[in-house]
Amino acid sequence: MSTVRFKRRSPLKKKARRGFQGHPVGTVAWYGPDDQRASKVAVTIIVEDGGEPIALERWFSTDLDIRLDRVAGVEIQRFLRSHGVKSVIVTDRIIGCPHEEGPDYPEGEKCPQCPFWANRNRFTGEIETDPGE
Repeated sequence: MSTVRFKRRSPLKKKARRGFQGHPVGTVAWYGPDDQRASKVAVTIIVEDGGEPIALERWFSTDLDIRLDRVAGVEIQRFLRSHGVKSVIVTDRIIGCPHEEGPDYPEGEKCPQCPFWANRNRFTGEIETDPGE
Protein backbone atom coordinates (compact mmCIF):
# COMPACT_ATOMS: atom_id res chain seq x y z
CA MET A 1 0.00 0.00 0.00
CA SER A 2 1.45 3.38 -0.98
CA THR A 3 1.19 6.54 1.01
CA VAL A 4 -0.25 9.60 -0.67
CA ARG A 5 1.00 12.94 0.58
CA PHE A 6 -1.11 15.99 0.11
CA LYS A 7 0.68 19.27 -0.12
CA ARG A 8 -1.25 22.15 1.35
CA ARG A 9 -1.70 24.64 -1.45
CA SER A 10 -1.53 28.26 -0.52
CA PRO A 11 -4.24 30.38 -2.16
CA LEU A 12 -1.72 33.25 -2.18
CA LYS A 13 0.86 31.22 -4.11
CA LYS A 14 -1.84 29.98 -6.48
CA LYS A 15 -2.97 33.53 -7.27
CA ALA A 16 0.66 34.70 -7.60
CA ARG A 17 1.44 31.90 -10.09
CA ARG A 18 -1.22 33.32 -12.43
CA GLY A 19 1.03 36.31 -13.07
CA PHE A 20 -0.09 39.83 -13.69
CA GLN A 21 -3.85 40.00 -14.22
CA GLY A 22 -4.19 43.76 -13.88
CA HIS A 23 -4.59 46.26 -11.06
CA PRO A 24 -5.13 46.46 -8.17
CA VAL A 25 -2.08 44.45 -7.14
CA GLY A 26 -1.55 42.97 -3.69
CA THR A 27 2.01 42.52 -2.44
CA VAL A 28 2.84 40.05 0.32
CA ALA A 29 6.22 40.24 2.11
CA TRP A 30 7.44 37.93 4.88
CA TYR A 31 9.70 39.09 7.74
CA GLY A 32 11.32 37.21 10.62
CA PRO A 33 14.15 37.21 13.15
CA ASP A 34 16.09 34.98 10.71
CA ASP A 35 15.54 33.34 7.34
CA GLN A 36 13.74 30.29 8.75
CA ARG A 37 10.68 31.55 10.68
CA ALA A 38 8.40 34.34 9.52
CA SER A 39 6.90 36.26 12.43
CA LYS A 40 5.39 39.10 10.38
CA VAL A 41 3.67 39.53 7.04
CA ALA A 42 3.01 42.90 5.43
CA VAL A 43 0.39 43.18 2.70
CA THR A 44 -0.07 46.27 0.55
CA ILE A 45 -2.51 47.27 -2.17
CA ILE A 46 -1.31 49.18 -5.24
CA VAL A 47 -3.95 50.44 -7.68
CA GLU A 48 -1.83 51.76 -10.55
CA ASP A 49 1.50 51.04 -12.20
CA GLY A 50 4.23 52.87 -10.29
CA GLY A 51 1.74 54.04 -7.68
CA GLU A 52 2.18 54.18 -3.93
CA PRO A 53 0.30 51.68 -1.77
CA ILE A 54 -3.20 52.81 -0.83
CA ALA A 55 -3.54 50.31 2.00
CA LEU A 56 -1.18 48.39 4.28
CA GLU A 57 -1.96 45.70 6.84
CA ARG A 58 0.41 43.67 8.97
CA TRP A 59 -0.08 40.39 10.80
CA PHE A 60 2.23 39.06 13.53
CA SER A 61 2.92 35.76 15.27
CA THR A 62 5.14 35.23 18.27
CA ASP A 63 5.20 31.43 18.32
CA LEU A 64 4.04 30.04 14.96
CA ASP A 65 5.49 30.72 11.53
CA ILE A 66 2.95 33.22 10.18
CA ARG A 67 3.14 31.53 6.76
CA LEU A 68 1.43 28.50 8.35
CA ASP A 69 -1.17 30.44 10.35
CA ARG A 70 -4.56 29.64 8.80
CA VAL A 71 -6.35 32.49 10.57
CA ALA A 72 -3.85 35.02 9.21
CA GLY A 73 -4.18 33.41 5.77
CA VAL A 74 -7.96 33.86 5.80
CA GLU A 75 -7.60 37.47 6.98
CA ILE A 76 -5.06 38.22 4.24
CA GLN A 77 -7.39 36.74 1.60
CA ARG A 78 -10.26 38.83 2.99
CA PHE A 79 -8.10 41.98 2.91
CA LEU A 80 -7.08 41.33 -0.72
CA ARG A 81 -10.69 40.62 -1.78
CA SER A 82 -11.96 43.74 -0.01
CA HIS A 83 -9.72 45.81 -2.31
CA GLY A 84 -10.65 43.91 -5.49
CA VAL A 85 -7.11 42.65 -6.04
CA LYS A 86 -6.58 41.05 -9.45
CA SER A 87 -2.86 40.21 -9.14
CA VAL A 88 -0.75 39.07 -6.19
CA ILE A 89 3.02 39.25 -5.76
CA VAL A 90 4.44 37.14 -2.92
CA THR A 91 8.08 37.14 -1.82
CA ASP A 92 9.61 33.68 -2.17
CA ARG A 93 11.52 33.99 1.11
CA ILE A 94 11.76 35.93 4.34
CA ILE A 95 13.24 39.27 3.31
CA GLY A 96 14.22 40.91 6.55
CA CYS A 97 13.78 41.75 10.18
CA PRO A 98 10.19 42.16 11.45
CA HIS A 99 11.09 45.29 13.39
CA GLU A 100 10.89 48.76 11.86
CA GLU A 101 13.45 51.54 11.93
CA GLY A 102 12.08 54.43 13.95
CA PRO A 103 9.17 52.81 15.79
CA ASP A 104 11.16 49.79 17.07
CA TYR A 105 14.78 50.98 17.09
CA PRO A 106 16.66 54.20 16.20
CA GLU A 107 16.89 55.29 12.54
CA GLY A 108 20.16 54.33 10.88
CA GLU A 109 21.00 51.62 13.42
CA LYS A 110 20.82 47.85 13.17
CA CYS A 111 18.00 46.05 14.96
CA PRO A 112 19.33 44.87 18.33
CA GLN A 113 16.76 42.03 18.41
CA CYS A 114 17.70 40.49 15.04
CA PRO A 115 21.47 40.08 14.71
CA PHE A 116 20.92 37.62 11.84
CA TRP A 117 19.99 40.55 9.54
CA ALA A 118 22.69 42.96 10.79
CA ASN A 119 24.98 42.75 7.73
CA ARG A 120 22.82 40.66 5.41
CA ASN A 121 21.39 41.74 2.07
CA ARG A 122 17.67 41.09 2.48
CA PHE A 123 17.15 40.21 -1.19
CA THR A 124 20.14 37.94 -1.82
CA GLY A 125 20.66 36.62 1.71
CA GLU A 126 24.40 37.24 1.33
CA ILE A 127 26.50 38.72 4.14
CA GLU A 128 27.80 42.16 3.16
CA THR A 129 30.90 43.72 4.59
CA ASP A 130 30.47 47.10 6.21
CA PRO A 131 32.56 49.66 4.26
CA GLY A 132 33.47 51.30 7.57
CA GLU A 133 35.22 48.18 8.85
